[in-house]
Amino acid sequence: MGEVAVAAGEKGASARALPNVAFLFAGQGSQKPGMGRELSEASAAARAVFSAADSVRPGTSAQCFAGTKEELSLTVNTQPCVLAVDLAAAEALRERGVVPAAVAGHSLGELGALAFAGALTPGGAFQLAVERATLMTACCEAHPGAMRAVLKLEPAKVEELAAQAGEAWAVNYNSPLQTVVAGSPEACATLDGLVKAAGGRSVKVAVSGAFHSPYMADATEGLAAWLDGHPLAQPAIPCWSNLTGKPYEGDAAAMAQTLSRQVSNPVRWVDELRGMQAAGIDTFVEVGPGHTLTGLVKRTLEGVTALCVETPDQLDAAVSQILEA
Repeated sequence: MGEVAVAAGEKGASARALPNVAFLFAGQGSQKPGMGRELSEASAAARAVFSAADSVRPGTSAQCFAGTKEELSLTVNTQPCVLAVDLAAAEALRERGVVPAAVAGHSLGELGALAFAGALTPGGAFQLAVERATLMTACCEAHPGAMRAVLKLEPAKVEELAAQAGEAWAVNYNSPLQTVVAGSPEACATLDGLVKAAGGRSVKVAVSGAFHSPYMADATEGLAAWLDGHPLAQPAIPCWSNLTGKPYEGDAAAMAQTLSRQVSNPVRWVDELRGMQAAGIDTFVEVGPGHTLTGLVKRTLEGVTALCVETPDQLDAAVSQILEA
């Protein structure tokens, strides 16, 4: 993957993308009280992101810094708040001269990846996050659902068990032995027994609906309509897609279709990670709250470095390790 010239830092100084580095943007479920506060205090670039979030959705930074676990668990709050922390961490890295050659995001995180790559403005990204969260919440109310993380079984076996369980589908291919299933509450309850009998482990996912399943079809339609009036720009950095497992390509209409279909189709995370490694990426930096994606990288790929950046200390450590390598 070649070098890409992009703006970095407050004054727009140019920096060269590091050909072996990718940023991974955290998704829903990584939220936690206090997220982003220390980073905002330490980085002007991070503060600018929170300011952009507040200009679109007043109170976003306050929810990140002081919101309760219960408040942050509501999808309408989770999505814009996690997006803010994701982008703040990524921009803090760019401010320090760490610019990736590729970006990807898990589910919601794909909005952050697209924004960082220049396909969305910061304001547009937060507007889209609010719209996405509203549409997905409406789908959850219209079609109550559940999700399970199935561990210790191959994806093909999980697909087989999901089909046996009833109205359930494999929706997140997170690592070779972790596949998330979404569907009706009854089907997911049936799946628990099937997984146990097959020697696997089924874990409830703390979400309010069946994300990335056909239950989200109305959200795909709504996002397509929104994007029709807010076209995406061509990303300046290759941005990998959950839907295809490959980089975004095509014109604004094609990219809009890829992004809108993402919410009602599976996340091909393993394909994305393997594709980036094949393209020369050997250092993956998770930006945003938590370290879920760092763990998935370690369980999927060999011979790579996986780092996470959420706090100033983690930022300092990542910058030192990457730039001094």
